[in-house]
Amino acid sequence: MAEDRNTESRARSRARTWPVGARPAWGIPWIPWPRSEFITAAQLRKWAAEELTAGRLLPWLAVAYGFGIVIYFTAEHEPAWQAAVALAAACAMCAVLLRRHLAGFVVTLFLTAIASGFAGATLKTAWIAHPVLRFNASGVTIAGFVELREESQHTDRMVIRVERLEGNRIEGKPQRVRLSVKRGMAPEPGSFVEVKALLDPPLQPLAPGSYDFARDLYFQQIGASGFVRGAIKVITPPSTAGLLQRANAVVQRLRDTIDAHVRAVLPGDKGAIAAMLLNGRRDVISENLYSALFISGVGHVLSISGYHMAVVAGVVFFLFRALLALIPGLADRAPIKKWAAFGALVATTFYLVLSGAEVATQRSYLMIAIVLIGVMLDRPALTLRTLTAAALLVLLLAPQAVVHPSFQMSFAATLALVVAYERGVPRLRSGTDSSLGARAALWGTNEIVSLTIASLVAGLATTPYAAYHFHRLAPYGVIANLLAMPVVSAWVMPMGLLGLIAIPFGFDAECWRQMGYGIEWMDAVSLWVAGLPGAVGHVTTFGTGPLLLETAGLLVIGLFKTPLRWSGVALAALGIVWAVNLPRPDILVAADGRTFAVRGPTGLFAFHHTGGNTFAIKEWLAADADGRDYHDRALGEGIACDPFGCIGKLGDGGLVAYDIAPGAFDEDCRRAVLVVTTRDAPPDCAAQVIGRAQWRALGALALRRAGSGFVVESARAPNFDRPWSPQWPRKKDAAESRAAVIAPASTQAAPRDATPRQGDIEADE
Repeated sequence: MAEDRNTESRARSRARTWPVGARPAWGIPWIPWPRSEFITAAQLRKWAAEELTAGRLLPWLAVAYGFGIVIYFTAEHEPAWQAAVALAAACAMCAVLLRRHLAGFVVTLFLTAIASGFAGATLKTAWIAHPVLRFNASGVTIAGFVELREESQHTDRMVIRVERLEGNRIEGKPQRVRLSVKRGMAPEPGSFVEVKALLDPPLQPLAPGSYDFARDLYFQQIGASGFVRGAIKVITPPSTAGLLQRANAVVQRLRDTIDAHVRAVLPGDKGAIAAMLLNGRRDVISENLYSALFISGVGHVLSISGYHMAVVAGVVFFLFRALLALIPGLADRAPIKKWAAFGALVATTFYLVLSGAEVATQRSYLMIAIVLIGVMLDRPALTLRTLTAAALLVLLLAPQAVVHPSFQMSFAATLALVVAYERGVPRLRSGTDSSLGARAALWGTNEIVSLTIASLVAGLATTPYAAYHFHRLAPYGVIANLLAMPVVSAWVMPMGLLGLIAIPFGFDAECWRQMGYGIEWMDAVSLWVAGLPGAVGHVTTFGTGPLLLETAGLLVIGLFKTPLRWSGVALAALGIVWAVNLPRPDILVAADGRTFAVRGPTGLFAFHHTGGNTFAIKEWLAADADGRDYHDRALGEGIACDPFGCIGKLGDGGLVAYDIAPGAFDEDCRRAVLVVTTRDAPPDCAAQVIGRAQWRALGALALRRAGSGFVVESARAPNFDRPWSPQWPRKKDAAESRAAVIAPASTQAAPRDATPRQGDIEADE
């Protein structure tokens, strides 16, 4: 009888689960299909009412807060923080007054969240306000404390907190500068150094809609970048370093110690990857392997993210709980699960500090900390509310994270996994009641299927952001992650943690060797997958409009509980259609006017540049889904040059001129349809002109042929004036501006440090 009652109870539960229709045999099990052929207006109203019930709106408030931050970053000039705060307070007051009117309260509550996000970002920018270098400056003397040291394939980099800065054309002293030095020449963190350097303003977007490196550096409080010229002098500091600087130096020395122990056992790429996993230090990896890791979809391992934090927390939690359970009777008398969660929290905090505590790592730590605290408080560990709390906390502390790919990809993947777990993946275990299902579970079938589904779900959720920021897809990413990540999780990371514990006792070498075996497997999988046919998925660039539409689709699918959530599929599909149908530019001009590209009759870009920086060419090739190597000299074929300038031909036969000497204007203004120049063209030039007045005011440009003229899209609005990208000086500074624009190539060429590295835009999943 009891079994009959349980069966009847389960049947009633299933009946309540599908109130609007029965599931067809072929349907997806968690989609409630309506009985009627057409959805009625009454059903839509019912579903809408359910979505507005208590508890359903909290995640959307976090979305609204983030949307307010996005609005802040679209402003053409910096808002006044007093006005932003007053607007948020006014919206909050309206919400309080309308609390008895449901519709009015909900609307004003969302407006309050949007205004609060806008105000929060405004306050953060005002709080960290610091000078940004306006012009290139050579022969600058810089003295200060070294806060960070990094290695790369060609140079090292260091971040200096500036104590003294002397040089011409310096309007304000940057708080921090980032300098490139020769390999092995960067001094230890905490050292007080004096150097001669060539400084550049932070790098502006390389094309309309591309990533804003200057904004990223601004929120790191770095106001200039460049490279060292001459010797690096380590001198006695004029004052004692502050407490934070001394603590940072201790952490950096600890990272150096770990790096030395690992490198003594694991040379080459294995040692570099092991160091990245343990202390977050970006290091030298051979270009072939580096590309293979990202092509195969395993590249997220190289930046410490939510995955690494989860593995560390999970391993420590398991070990603590297992060791405590071995003590006779302790598990019956004490909450060892909570003790293990506390131990895992301490371990992840140490890992955060050791890894350098960058913004992406802080975000991951906050989310893991919320989960562990939930365990200690007997709350559900991973729910939409946990995700909402983590998102709000991150956006409150670092509002700039909302426009960073690591934030977008991480929370998209986590949202998709939470929704899949709550609505779909648990059903995989329903078949274990039978003997066949039990045997399948014993062999790990459910775990393999769950891991496959999790990889597919996370991969689909992060695809729009990978395509937008990196212009590539990983078609075989599921295969690579299924083969590599279990080894990284179950072997590489635990061995690394054991190695850290064993260093003081002198038994760490064997741990590094075992860690290296797992890294070898990961590398082999990445190289194999990257070599498969069609492994490189290039995607042409698309604007923020399609990305926002696809994001809205993901949010609707993930946050709605009624069948209305499947309208998100239509939103995402519209975003994809929009993205693939955007027209491609015919001409690209860099923000300094020294690099340009012309799409010729073959449909491919031909490139020309007069500076030493080829990073713009690399990014333009990726944004055009062009797989050619940016070092290939054949990229210039189709553009003919002489001492006066260059000529390129468009697909329709029109000529584009690039003039570097006044003598070229007479002929080119008559023959060409467009003249690009670093000088001032004659006012009677018959061709359309892109001169220094345009590119220095508008930044990088993308032009598309439209009839006899061109449609011009710019990286910045005409009156754009933000703290990380100040407006070009007005006429009163014309003489100085002219000197900055037409400086000789020897001082105008972009330094190596102006080229960001892959790790500068971290993307974790």
